[in-house]
Amino acid sequence: MELAKKMKETKLTQELPISKQESKLYMSYISVAFIALLIGGLMGLLQVFVRSGKFTLPFGIDYYQVLTVHGVILGLVLTTYFIIGFHFSLMGKTVGISLKQRRVAWVAFWIMVMGTIMTATTILLGEASVLYTFYAPLRAHPAFYIGLALVIIGSWIAGFVNWSQLAVWKKAHRGEKSPLLAFMVTINTLLWFIASLGVAVAVLVQFIPWSLGYAETINVLLSRTLFWYFGHPLVYFWLLPAYMAWYAIIPKIIGGKIFSDSLARLSFVLFLFFSIPVGFHHQLTEPGIDSTWKFIQVVLTFMVIIPSLMTAFSLFATFETTGRRKGGKGLFGWFKKLPWKDVRFLAPFIGMLAFIPGGAGGIINASHQMNAVVHNTIWVTGHFHLTVATTVMLTFFGISYWLIPHLRGRKLTPKLNRLGIIQAIIWTVGMAIMSGAMHIEGLLGGPRRSSFSEYGGGEQVHAWIGYQMAQAIGGTILFIGIILMVFIFIKLTFFAPKGEEDFPIASEEEDAEPTPPWFENWKLWIGITVVLILAAYSVPVMDIIQHSPVGSAPFDWPIGR
Repeated sequence: MELAKKMKETKLTQELPISKQESKLYMSYISVAFIALLIGGLMGLLQVFVRSGKFTLPFGIDYYQVLTVHGVILGLVLTTYFIIGFHFSLMGKTVGISLKQRRVAWVAFWIMVMGTIMTATTILLGEASVLYTFYAPLRAHPAFYIGLALVIIGSWIAGFVNWSQLAVWKKAHRGEKSPLLAFMVTINTLLWFIASLGVAVAVLVQFIPWSLGYAETINVLLSRTLFWYFGHPLVYFWLLPAYMAWYAIIPKIIGGKIFSDSLARLSFVLFLFFSIPVGFHHQLTEPGIDSTWKFIQVVLTFMVIIPSLMTAFSLFATFETTGRRKGGKGLFGWFKKLPWKDVRFLAPFIGMLAFIPGGAGGIINASHQMNAVVHNTIWVTGHFHLTVATTVMLTFFGISYWLIPHLRGRKLTPKLNRLGIIQAIIWTVGMAIMSGAMHIEGLLGGPRRSSFSEYGGGEQVHAWIGYQMAQAIGGTILFIGIILMVFIFIKLTFFAPKGEEDFPIASEEEDAEPTPPWFENWKLWIGITVVLILAAYSVPVMDIIQHSPVGSAPFDWPIGR
């Protein structure tokens, strides 16, 4: 009844008010993300200091312990909690959430928190220094894997709630197209669910029995294949919420409209198709996988470039159209009319620009011959920080500047806006220095994941030292940016003036082509995705199960990316 009443009152705008109970739920997820940002950022700072050779970890703390905390807390905890909180806020605003759905969402939250605590505890106790990828034959305490499984299960429950929200809305709005943001959230939760099945199988069937001692050995190649079945679409699970903001929220912030609803939906459908059956491009140097299947998945990887270019076209079409409506003249006059002093626009826009070199680096990583040059070097770490830690994180920061005050009933003041601009600049400078140095050191052969003490001597090591120092400088600047962002988060949450901050959702251009109804054919999209996955994985996985050696000796398999 509560949800039906809200729908009836706001049927025309398709934007529903967010209650205090809903806000508390959404903020709980986002708050965990910012706690993770502070902890993971500190671990990252310690990492770059150790790599520079100028710092030794105190109290017997192991370098790989710090490395694991940094990767897991930032790569999995921060991103997953923020995205789920953002998903819920978008769904609550566009299609609504019932009391029952909200209760189930709380169950998902507490299951994830319990799993996060278990995983973090084992890492901090030194029982799970297995890095973000937790490759076998590295073995962690069983609680580490059980905690990961709980985090995944909790995220699935949250996804089921999102699907239920859209189903309830569609039942009340038969024949209408679903709100764009609800459509996008549904695509991303589908992507997450299908992709995380791989890592769930690896954890439940392989790692937990092995870590408990019920299995003496583990099929290393199969475990790595299942991880990268999950590991690459994970990147798009991080990226697509940024795309949601770029497509449907940034246009409202700059005073424009969505260039094309159909184009936005099509790009998300293509990301669903081509982001999952591509994990072998992370395993190009590994034995046991036929080169034909590697080539097929490399081709599928390059298909992701298409929706990326579609997105770039759509966004800059929106920017130009809006700028010209505001009086921009000449070839680039529209560019000056964009709201450069609004951090809600500036931070995500810098993220968009960072994705240009980030995407170029991704093409290199996924290429057969060029990958051999950079494989398992710190180039890959630099690429990771350019895409996820710059493109995605700056967009998440930009979202926070309006979402947090909206949920808390507060205002983004001019002072906090200026502070946010400073934070975005600090983040950009720090990441440019650190990521740039990582890319160059990688081209010189500098390994990833290794501490300075393990490098040994030689002329090549001395060639890396300057770039390791640059990484330490960039990492220090980034940590300052993290402290500033956490400060802004606290101010927006508890101390900013009371008021109403807009939840900016853009409408579509009036003369845009109507959205075809077949975009709502979920059986078709899921069916095509499943067919692509089966085509890319069924034969090679059967070969791996039948023919790959099974062992747990660390020298049996090379550590790849």
